[in-house]
Amino acid sequence: MREKLKMKTLNKWLMLSVISAFSLSVQAAGDASAGKKIAGETCQACHGADGNSSNAQYPRLAGQHADYLVHALQAYKNGARKNPIMSGFAASLSEQDIKNVAAWFATQQGLTSPVLPNTVGR
Repeated sequence: MREKLKMKTLNKWLMLSVISAFSLSVQAAGDASAGKKIAGETCQACHGADGNSSNAQYPRLAGQHADYLVHALQAYKNGARKNPIMSGFAASLSEQDIKNVAAWFATQQGLTSPVLPNTVGR
């Protein structure tokens, strides 16, 4: 019984280590300071300097997961996602530029969801 508990605990720690390694590799792939420069030149007009667009027409990028942003930009670049404006901007970015921009926006403080009152049991 004790051995099963030790094994379960070991498995949990192993899984957490693997998950952490993957998330660190995504973050390490991009240079946020280089991404800040690119974002200031390419993305700021629509998405805001820090990714918090004041125009509801443009998505807020601040606080998004870097891997999601990389995937989205690559999809615009290769045509899997269709948007003539974004496709043009993404086409001008190298793969490293995409990772850098994603790292920059991922490190920015985004909006948080409002905390709703607890309605359980009402």
